[in-house]
Amino acid sequence: MQKIPLLIDFVGPSSLTREDSRVSQLPIVGNGPPGTFVVVANIKISLPTDQIVSTDDSQGFARVGFGGMQFVGMENERLMFVRIREMLPEDQLSPARSHTMRLNPEWVSKVWLLGALVWHSGAAASLLDC
Repeated sequence: MQKIPLLIDFVGPSSLTREDSRVSQLPIVGNGPPGTFVVVANIKISLPTDQIVSTDDSQGFARVGFGGMQFVGMENERLMFVRIREMLPEDQLSPARSHTMRLNPEWVSKVWLLGALVWHSGAAASLLDC
C-alpha cells in the first residue's frame, strides 16, 4: 500500500461522484474546486475535494486518499479528521472550507495513516497501534 498521509476505505458497496466544474462569465474568487462525494447506502457524503490526492472505487468500495488531513480519533461518536496543511494555493480554495471532517463510523471500513492501519470497523472506537 502506498504511503498516502491519510487513506480511508469506506464500507461496500460505495462509490465516488464528483460535481462538474461550473464555467461562469463572472470572476469568482476563492470558490474552490467542484465537490466530491462518497455514496454509501444512498447517503451522499461530502468530502474536502481540495485535500484529495487519490480515489478508487473499482473494487466495490470507495477508497480516498487525503494529503493534508490527519485522523485524530473518535469524538461524539464520529471519526474525526482535521486539516493540518493546505494542498492547493489559497486563491484556489474556498474561504468557507471546513477544517474538520466528521464521519459516521458505520460508513467507514478502515483508516490508514502513512500506510499503517489505525482504525477499522471492528476496533471498538479505539486507535490501533500507530
